[in-house]
Amino acid sequence: MRHYRVLAFGASMLLLLAACSTGGGSKPTVKVGSDGFYEAKLMAEVYAQALEAGGYTVDRTGIGIGARKVSAPALESGQIDLKPEYIGSGLAFYEAGEQTGDPAANAKELQAVLGGKGGGITVLDYSPAADQNAFVVRAETATQLHLAKLSDVAPVQDQLRWGLATDCQTNPVCAEALKDAYGLAPANITPLAPCDTPMAQALANRTIDVAELCSTQPDIAVNGFVVLADDKQTQPADNIAPLVRDDLLAKVDKAAFEKILNAVSAKMDTATLTDLGKQITVDKKDIAVVAKAWLQSKGLLGGY
Repeated sequence: MRHYRVLAFGASMLLLLAACSTGGGSKPTVKVGSDGFYEAKLMAEVYAQALEAGGYTVDRTGIGIGARKVSAPALESGQIDLKPEYIGSGLAFYEAGEQTGDPAANAKELQAVLGGKGGGITVLDYSPAADQNAFVVRAETATQLHLAKLSDVAPVQDQLRWGLATDCQTNPVCAEALKDAYGLAPANITPLAPCDTPMAQALANRTIDVAELCSTQPDIAVNGFVVLADDKQTQPADNIAPLVRDDLLAKVDKAAFEKILNAVSAKMDTATLTDLGKQITVDKKDIAVVAKAWLQSKGLLGGY
């Protein structure tokens, strides 16, 4: 009888442990993903480490998965649960022409769109940090051809070798915007990953004459590049916000989960984002190390 009771007690404990591990207070693994360039990967890592500090297990397989045409379907399908998004460009991806220079309007409209995607996706608070597409040239090119704004480029566009994003032809804030607003339809194009070091290096090395970079990219200041003013305001307000699948939020303490991510976003501003990018692309520091140091400096790795 004693042996039976021990077995029964053990079986009961196993059932109790199984119940605790599959529901109630358990925290599911969060599959974090991002676009492929360094800044998107940095923001994904920042959110990932903050979640880990909050007791979540994070699967990073999707970080750097590819451009928006890859990462957006990955989020909609559930391949990933969370990704940082540039809300103006994200809106343009789904509803070309609806993006604006107002981040609040972009976030609201993006939420309206994503509420019906993939079973529902939530746009959390956007950060003060914004990073917009920037078309830049070398200083001597700007001087020789009298280029200060994108409107100046049309008459000389065929004299220039262009480095544009690999998805530029299908991205409404790239090829379509350049053509419709400025009459720019360059023929000599080298497709490269935007907002990344190889694009900047190609410009510095004179392989290309115009490069599509990001406004926070430290290569601009380091190399003395000239940003051509977007005088027709084709580029949207691209503040950063985490996008999270609703089916994940249903499995967690939603308020606590969102608090972790929103606290991170609130602390990230444009100057900080630019500095962190410099640490990664110029100083060659590891993304995870840079993310951790910043989170620690802001007290964001504990207390949840």
